Amino acid sequence: MTPPVFLVETADMAADRIEVSGPEGRHAAVVRRIREGETVDLSDGLGRRARCTVTEAAKDGIVCRVLDRWDEPEPSPRLTVVQALPKGDRGELAVEMMTEAGVDSVVPWAAERCVTRWKGDRAAKSLGKWRATAREAAKQARRGRLPRVADLADRTAVTTLLAEADLAVVLHEDGPRRLAELDLPRGDGTGIVLVVGPEGGFSDAELDDFTAAGAVPALLGPTVLRTSTAGVAALSVLQARAGRW
Repeated sequence: MTPPVFLVETADMAADRIEVSGPEGRHAAVVRRIREGETVDLSDGLGRRARCTVTEAAKDGIVCRVLDRWDEPEPSPRLTVVQALPKGDRGELAVEMMTEAGVDSVVPWAAERCVTRWKGDRAAKSLGKWRATAREAAKQARRGRLPRVADLADRTAVTTLLAEADLAVVLHEDGPRRLAELDLPRGDGTGIVLVVGPEGGFSDAELDDFTAAGAVPALLGPTVLRTSTAGVAALSVLQARAGRW
């Protein structure tokens, strides 16, 4: 079984003896109840990873001796999901599941038909929740690379992102082709950008802009999924087809 993962600063990863303190240390010692002699993985969230033995365990942290270290290569092609803002806590649910499924980047998007709106203090708080969710889900999934959760995007920003992608896809129930049938890019380009719309669907103006930028409307399957679950389902298809799974 893969050891539990705890996050530390990049500068600490070069040492042979690494102390995990602060909230992360307390989580290891109190929540996970890590004890002396156990094996853990430490990561900086950027792909640097160390397999360690715990030499000390206290109530507020652990001390680890490095046995081995390595760099995890960045997955290719990169998978970015533009996620329209769901209602309630379904946004965090979407981020959690997509992180577990291996998404590389999540872009929260204020679509025209989103019921939820991020404004003022709520915007910063909601974005913070998405980022915290991605961090914890990445640890749960034993990932060495944390997904990037970008700032809130509007239609213009999403259109630009789609225009720069190797493959841009808009999930749409009227798409002429299935997602599983699209030709996927190879190599180290900008990767695949996938747009998941809101519960109320895309507006005509959004679809026009996205398709003009080169996005391909694609059908995920015979059923209509919620916006909070469509992303993880689409990622599963792309992960398998791209050979990342």
